[in-house]
Amino acid sequence: MRLLPKSAFGQTVLLIGMLLLINQVVSYISVTYYFIHPSYQQINSLLAKQVKLVFLEGHNLTDSESRKQLYQATGIRVYDQYQAQQNGLNNSIYYQFLSNEMTQQLGGNSEVRVASGDPYVFWIRGPHDRNLWVMVPMIGVRNTDISPLTIYLMVIGILSVAGGWIFVRRLNRPLKALQQAAFQVGRGHFPKPLKEEGSSEIRAVTRAFNQMSKGIKQLEDDRALLTAGISHDLRTPLTRIRLSTEMLPDDQQWIQQGINSDIEDMNEIIDQFINYVRQDQQEKVETANINKLIEEVVKSRDREDDHYIALELDEIPDVEVRKVAIKRVLDNLLENAFRYGGEQVTIRSGYNKKARMVFFELRDHGPGIAEDQIENLFQPFAQGDKARGSLGSGLGLAIIKRIVDMHSGEITLYNHPQGGLVATVCIPASKSKSNYQSNPNSE
Repeated sequence: MRLLPKSAFGQTVLLIGMLLLINQVVSYISVTYYFIHPSYQQINSLLAKQVKLVFLEGHNLTDSESRKQLYQATGIRVYDQYQAQQNGLNNSIYYQFLSNEMTQQLGGNSEVRVASGDPYVFWIRGPHDRNLWVMVPMIGVRNTDISPLTIYLMVIGILSVAGGWIFVRRLNRPLKALQQAAFQVGRGHFPKPLKEEGSSEIRAVTRAFNQMSKGIKQLEDDRALLTAGISHDLRTPLTRIRLSTEMLPDDQQWIQQGINSDIEDMNEIIDQFINYVRQDQQEKVETANINKLIEEVVKSRDREDDHYIALELDEIPDVEVRKVAIKRVLDNLLENAFRYGGEQVTIRSGYNKKARMVFFELRDHGPGIAEDQIENLFQPFAQGDKARGSLGSGLGLAIIKRIVDMHSGEITLYNHPQGGLVATVCIPASKSKSNYQSNPNSE
């Protein structure tokens, strides 16, 4: 179990709290040693002098009249053991520290007890007569549950920690906004320039981030414009070539078919380029059920007799997605599975309650991919050439990765132990569905 916080906010608050705790302990010890301890010594010295006065030679402490005169003059009473017990000795508390001090003051074994009340009462038994107790009232000493010193230190500590917490929170607020903006830029979204606030260092970092975000957006816009222009310019000569093939004589139809097939491949590659730069960000986010999207995509492929799709769909909660984009993910994964993995594909869905993630996975029954190539497959123009051929532009999985990242999800590829490649896509479930009870068999 990790007790130390990982965030700078938590570490700073913990550091301030530890320093304040050490300061409080040192202050408490210092005040006790330099103020409270001397005060108790002075009180003990005063009590010892009063006891010595009581036991001065010539005083008859057994005479009730003498005790009465002593009480009227000083407020001090002298009791024997029985009388002391009758007048509250049993309700007093023995203090070792005061007793040791009193022993040194009186030059013999002494005992000091204190009874709380209004006023405080000190019971002292000196070395002169062990059967006599001297009761000395201390007016002005009050009983409190928590000493003023402790209350003072607690208030100072709470105010200091609260002030440190407010300071660190104000310091971390622009960092948190910077973190969220960085996540958005990483997913292809470009937020408005962040407000420059906080310390001078954080202002400088925020200013640099705004410039970086602006530069990345400009690069993305230029790339999209360039790709769209190239794609448009390529389609025009391809269309002319297609029209020209229509003029070939009947005995050269095989040439026409070959050219048209190449044109279709080129159009498909152009479409992939356009899809890669578009990122489907214009589509509206909606609440949808992944199972229904899977069924719609599978239904559109029912017309292909040579393909078989097995469905293993568990009950899952709804998610916030761009439906057309997710259907494109499913369709691209199915296309790759049929192209490289054979005629049979299995689609499975479920809900991971612990991680609050809805997932679906597609498994083909092909040769799979070498483990050292899987990590790079999501890079643009990367292909698993050695195991699965080299058709296409290599943008299919890169497009899928962008769409999944746009949904704050994850996509992974791994080889199934019994053969074939498995693609797993996880998407966070809607917050409103957090109380959903998952299937016991789901992961």
